[in-house]
Amino acid sequence: MRALSFFSSVSARASLIAACTLSARSALANPMDAFGFGSRGAAMGNAVSADVTDPSANYYNPAGLARSKPLDLEVGYLHAFHALELNGKRSKVDDVGGMVIGLGTGGKVLKIPFGFGLGVHLPDARLSRVRALRQEEPRWEMYDNRNQRIYLAANLAIAPTDWLEIGGGFTFMSSTEGRLDITGYANILDVTSSQLRHEVDASLTAVRYPQIGARVRLAKGVHLAAVYRGQFQLDLALKARLYGDIMGLTTAYYALEATSVNAFLPRQIVLGASWEVSRRLKVNYDLTWIDWSSYVSPVAKLDVALDIPTPQGGWPGGITPPALPAPLKIVPLRLRDRLVPHLGAEWIAREAVRYDVLLRGGYEYAGSPIPKQSGSTNFIDRDRHTFTAGAGLRVRPRSRVLPKELRFDANFGFSWLPEGTVEKADPSDYVGDYTARGHLYHFGVILGAGFE
Repeated sequence: MRALSFFSSVSARASLIAACTLSARSALANPMDAFGFGSRGAAMGNAVSADVTDPSANYYNPAGLARSKPLDLEVGYLHAFHALELNGKRSKVDDVGGMVIGLGTGGKVLKIPFGFGLGVHLPDARLSRVRALRQEEPRWEMYDNRNQRIYLAANLAIAPTDWLEIGGGFTFMSSTEGRLDITGYANILDVTSSQLRHEVDASLTAVRYPQIGARVRLAKGVHLAAVYRGQFQLDLALKARLYGDIMGLTTAYYALEATSVNAFLPRQIVLGASWEVSRRLKVNYDLTWIDWSSYVSPVAKLDVALDIPTPQGGWPGGITPPALPAPLKIVPLRLRDRLVPHLGAEWIAREAVRYDVLLRGGYEYAGSPIPKQSGSTNFIDRDRHTFTAGAGLRVRPRSRVLPKELRFDANFGFSWLPEGTVEKADPSDYVGDYTARGHLYHFGVILGAGFE
């Protein structure tokens, strides 16, 4: 049994080294879907697809870039706190934070208005984080790995008529793959005297998906919009190889290849409307369809190879070579499509010659797509009610050197995930019954400058 114990120790060490390497801070699917992009849209419950012309159009609706200023820049910061509980104890779900950068530039070609834009979210903790858990291990599937990513969007837009704007582009997300090699001499009688070398190679790659949008002006102050965002998945590929000499008796070769989906974002279709009730009040409504039924389970698929030739004369007494582990049976996770409503409003609280003060508010309801986890899987989620608020200051400097418009925006959001209990069909289940609930808090600030 000593050989079996030794290889279990080395395999565990290999997994630990790989996990630490790929999770390293030096090395975070989409925070925009959970918390919005920029400050104005986030403060209005993300209901701005029919009412966006600033750089946040790179996420909400690229068609809005067709009416961009000659140069519009935004720089800000987003941070979100996860207060998620399982059986009354705080779950280990990392907070999300990072810089938000937006660019929009517009002009005319052959008298047709056009625009170009870039949107970026740069996490302040890590470039990429991967995590592969057993399917029995409880996890907050909607908030853990999904929000720990670099986000980059590039879009073009045109306005072929006075009442129509169309635009589109690509969004890029970060992904990770890695390899681990272990070689050396193994002493199965005294593990501490083994001499092993490991080599780790991890790389950050990118995946992309398309997005397109359109905005139509029905009447003065009334706009409709439609946006499509493509599907993408971030694949995690980890290869580990162990090759070495066992006390001069024989050689051992162990290879493991794990493939999984580290994060998945389904297709989305957004229909939006904006109504300028008065010169100072605007009300918006968005309805987002999310194709959760195409979801791919994040559970890792393992391919294992083991080759330990029997030494000449057989194994010494008391030593038994290890055997291949039984293959893992992955239980499919069948999620349900969801319609997510967003409601937002913006009111100009004060107008002056050189500045305006704006107040904003919104609400969003996202029903959980995850069915009851009464079987062996434990993907945790809850319906989410999100309440948002914010304020903005628009300043119009008189100087010819300064921008024509300066914007200072701030937003705050609170999400409530009502408590719910999961009851297992099998009383001997590995995890058992559990109760989950939570709150999310997020805030953001943006400084914008528009040049004519």
